[in-house]
Amino acid sequence: MSSDGTKLQRAREGFVAQWGVLGSAWGVNRSVAQVHALLLVSHEPLSQDELMEELAISRGNAATSVRELVDWGLVRPIVATGDRRYYYEAEKDVWKIACCVARERSRREIEPIVNALRQLVADTGGLDSAAAKHFHKQVGELLEYAELAKKFLESFARKERSVFLPRLLRLAT
Repeated sequence: MSSDGTKLQRAREGFVAQWGVLGSAWGVNRSVAQVHALLLVSHEPLSQDELMEELAISRGNAATSVRELVDWGLVRPIVATGDRRYYYEAEKDVWKIACCVARERSRREIEPIVNALRQLVADTGGLDSAAAKHFHKQVGELLEYAELAKKFLESFARKERSVFLPRLLRLAT
């Protein structure tokens, strides 16, 4: 392997390892994050066997990871003419990746919380004790915040490109 090839391989391995650590910090299975990282930086689509070999993971782990990434919209299967295997490629557009993640996090995490808080507010609306009124008020405030977060994530996820986010990032620096 050439010097460039060796450096590239080390860089890819470092990226995949760090993406796995980052994914774990965000509550994503490390293998799922590593499969995503590898597909994200791969020049060509990879087969499940190639993912297994490169990441030293089991067939079941590779299949589960790919399925989850496809469900999130971060990876798509590719069928090559004359080949019975599926190949996989990651979405490469960073904005689209962020939109997919925002949409799924909202659906999987924020929506259930909003629904639960709405029910709690409805269930405690007519209660008269001081403790019940305090509970109702506190849960109501949490609901307002959760609904705001849900609206923000939904708005963010709908945008193909944002003019707001780059402006916000420029203000932050």
